[in-house]
Amino acid sequence: MLIALNLSLLVLFPLSWFAPLMRAGVLPFFDLSEISVISGLQALWGKDVSLALLVTFFAIFAPYLKTIGLALVQFRLLSPRVAPALHILGKLAMADIFLIALYIILIKGIGLARVETAWGLYLFTGCVLASLVLSIAAARKPAQNGQNA
Repeated sequence: MLIALNLSLLVLFPLSWFAPLMRAGVLPFFDLSEISVISGLQALWGKDVSLALLVTFFAIFAPYLKTIGLALVQFRLLSPRVAPALHILGKLAMADIFLIALYIILIKGIGLARVETAWGLYLFTGCVLASLVLSIAAARKPAQNGQNA
């Protein structure tokens, strides 16, 4: 069961990167444009490459590498001793969700823009949380990882 859930994240994570995280617009009069992880990263790459590298790592590479690493451990292709490093990668991915939430709060607080959360934010958050829970569950059952299909 753990293996199937973890492998499903290999599909759900890329879906969450393209799903709308929020809809934002300037002042209440204008239409809202959808912002996804990918569209946000594209905009960021044009403005600040250093920050774009950092956010790309937190939003895309950390959670996906953690999911792949956990799958390799579950299929006994990687030593279970890497579990602490995988757990840290999962925590780094949570930092990205915190930043998104902080930006939403800041934008709403200024009052010059309108922001609405979208379903992609919940999907992305759910993927990161599921990945974290799966790594904790896998660490508690190291002997059974290869048998939970």
